[in-house]
Amino acid sequence: MRKLLFFAPLLALVLTFSQCSVNRQISQAKALGDCKFNISSADSVYLSGIDVRKLRNLEDLNPMRYPQLAAGLLSKSIPLSARINVDITNPTNKVAAIDQLEYKILLAEQELFNGFVNQRIEVTPGGGTARVPVKLNANAYQLMTDDKTRGAFTDLIRNMSGSDKTKPAKLTIKIKPTLALGNKKVDYPGYITIDQEVTNKILLGN
Repeated sequence: MRKLLFFAPLLALVLTFSQCSVNRQISQAKALGDCKFNISSADSVYLSGIDVRKLRNLEDLNPMRYPQLAAGLLSKSIPLSARINVDITNPTNKVAAIDQLEYKILLAEQELFNGFVNQRIEVTPGGGTARVPVKLNANAYQLMTDDKTRGAFTDLIRNMSGSDKTKPAKLTIKIKPTLALGNKKVDYPGYITIDQEVTNKILLGN
């Protein structure tokens, strides 16, 4: 009986702490949903292992010059990889934070890639900022041959190469924060959507 009396306050304290932790996560995730998101730049952009920034235009992608590109065309596998940097600004008076999030990257309304960021993201209130890198890995062969994405993909690559003779490319990033509630993972309701026309200046960080 004495042991029960001893552990009862401790159990109540643990339950109270757990509830406070859950409430804090929910509050911080909600504040993250109220933040402003902006695609600021892109780096480490490679197409079949070719540094896209070294290309002046798509005509430089000559299969005779790049044998890995020729092999990719034959195998229908042309890997595209990039790191897209997203800036988050917190205009609220609360800390915005999350420990994990899922993201999707879309081009011309077609999903290119989905992945996870497994690190704490925290943005201080009152205009604080944080930069979150999200990775993109996709098969460019499908993008180059699909009528729905060919034009948008061409514009995207031209912008990433720094060309100033192309129109902006529309890129969409959908973010879904994940809450850790005890041993369970609970997804934030809906997605935080970033719809943005990106130019060569934005993608090059200028």
